[in-house]
Amino acid sequence: MTNQSMMRSLVLQPTADTIPLWPVDRVGFDRWLAAQPTAVAQWIKQTGFKAKPGEHVLVPDANGGLRGIAVGVPDRIDVWSFAGLTKKLPAGTYHLDAAFDPKRATDVTIGWALGDYAFDRYRTRGPNGNSSAPAVLALPAGADFAVVRRAVRATQLVRDLVNEPAERMGPAELAQAAATLAREHNAGFEAIVGGDLLARNFPAIHAVGRASVRDPRLIDIVWGDAAAPKVTLVGKGVCFDSGGLDLKTASGMRLMKKDMGGAATVLGLAHMIMDAGLKVRLRVLIPAVDNAVAGNAMRPGDIIATRKGLAIEIGNTDAEGRVILADALALADDDEPDLLIDCATLTGAARTALGPDIPAFFTPDDDLAVTLARAAEQESDPLWRLPLWAPYREYIDTQVADVNNSSENGFAGAITAALFLQEFVVATKRWIHVDLYAWNAKSKPGRPAGGEAMGMRALYTLITNRFA
Repeated sequence: MTNQSMMRSLVLQPTADTIPLWPVDRVGFDRWLAAQPTAVAQWIKQTGFKAKPGEHVLVPDANGGLRGIAVGVPDRIDVWSFAGLTKKLPAGTYHLDAAFDPKRATDVTIGWALGDYAFDRYRTRGPNGNSSAPAVLALPAGADFAVVRRAVRATQLVRDLVNEPAERMGPAELAQAAATLAREHNAGFEAIVGGDLLARNFPAIHAVGRASVRDPRLIDIVWGDAAAPKVTLVGKGVCFDSGGLDLKTASGMRLMKKDMGGAATVLGLAHMIMDAGLKVRLRVLIPAVDNAVAGNAMRPGDIIATRKGLAIEIGNTDAEGRVILADALALADDDEPDLLIDCATLTGAARTALGPDIPAFFTPDDDLAVTLARAAEQESDPLWRLPLWAPYREYIDTQVADVNNSSENGFAGAITAALFLQEFVVATKRWIHVDLYAWNAKSKPGRPAGGEAMGMRALYTLITNRFA
């Protein structure tokens, strides 16, 4: 969906004329400067370069050519440390004049490639984000190109899906993207569409999506050896969320094309799992709907049946994501997978608590929580655990059904949403719920404003470590 592959910013081997990049942190800056030739040191001083992370300075040679580039880096180099350079440096091929361990070499290469991302397929006038060639990096020694390609492709997939306008990324188009991914990896694919959802006992998905002219559906991908450990991914696929009859404001609706960010995330994660050939039996379930306004839209106070047999009172039609996830999680739970992960752009409360950059996650398994937190730190892909605080379950009690889809008091919205989902995960022992934003509110190195894969690399590392 972007106009070019981001892998164009990489070459596998350095050549004799590649330009060196000298990473320098502020702690070691004076020592590094003292080791430079006198002319270089004088030039650096005149430019005012102080090795602040994100800044760089071009250093000329005696003939007016480019001797190299000094790059300010943080004390702890991570995946994003060089990501801002891809579009800032002059056209040319560069190499990192530093030694990194294989993990760090791979990470910085991922960041470099992601720095070339731009969602520009609809630009017809003016500067196009990917119209000029980016600076090219020679693969650093020790970097694993297969890992780089896998992570970059998955991230590009997520970003592209989230950035697509809702007009062109409805339930059918999301299903088509999933089918394309399934074909690429020789996976099984099925979509249950429209009235067939009722016939096959997915009434909650149908109830949320029935008001749209675009039929709701349940997307189902299966891959891997049936005898292998079961990993099931569930993603919220609300392709556009008007709020339903509890209509959102104009500003609240503006970004609701991204309400399928959970679905996009699990598709990216699925690509990483299948591309790596992990020894798991993977299943991906995505309830894909529009939450629209029409005469047959679900109403506040309606009581909705679910696959599990629990009845949901609709306290608010704008809390629709958890309703469609109820049916998908119930189906996933029937399999009793070894690990069940759901990803959803579920609550504003999680953003209020942690801001836009840090997804919240919930799990009843303390050991699993520690392992995921460690993976998030390792991958510079932040996640933060919030509690499944059982006493708050009473906030979604109702006298007329088994559970309400929203709380009247407004407290602990992310927690009550997670507790709602937990009602539909009974047999599965290891479950993680991720409440994410799937969007960069502003541009940062390697992470332009727009759709984003949040928590995906951390979850992949968790799965890899557990089932390798």
